[in-house]
Amino acid sequence: MVAVWLSALLIGLVCGLRALTGPAVVCWGAHFGWLSLAGTPLGFLANPIALVVFTVLALVELVSDKLPKTPARTTLVPFLARIILGCLSGAALAVAGQVSLGVGVVLGVVGAVLGTYAGYAYRHATSGSGKVPDLPVALLEDLIAIGGGLFLVSRF
Repeated sequence: MVAVWLSALLIGLVCGLRALTGPAVVCWGAHFGWLSLAGTPLGFLANPIALVVFTVLALVELVSDKLPKTPARTTLVPFLARIILGCLSGAALAVAGQVSLGVGVVLGVVGAVLGTYAGYAYRHATSGSGKVPDLPVALLEDLIAIGGGLFLVSRF
């Protein structure tokens, strides 16, 4: 039970780093049979259409994150998106792990908030000074979000 709670928190953290990576890896986890979501309120995440939509949106986000005019993740709309998608992803892991949906929602939201501010602080501490180029820093963050998310959903 504690491992599922931790997973729900950490998938929320993934959403804080890259909002759409969390639901995309949840869809992939359901596609590969790692997560059992069929017959649950979140069963739509196991649908191939959801897989394609979330994957495409996550790829678009990975590219747009590197653009200079992309707003900070702490501004209202990107922050709310991270919270909502962290909620969804945390709930999916809770349901797949057969624990309370409500606990998954709360932990996903907490993780998303933590991930948002941790990612923001990381980017500004490393590349904000101008000493380190932003692209390698952003790519490392991408790798952490994607790799961490896939690791989490493959443990069920």
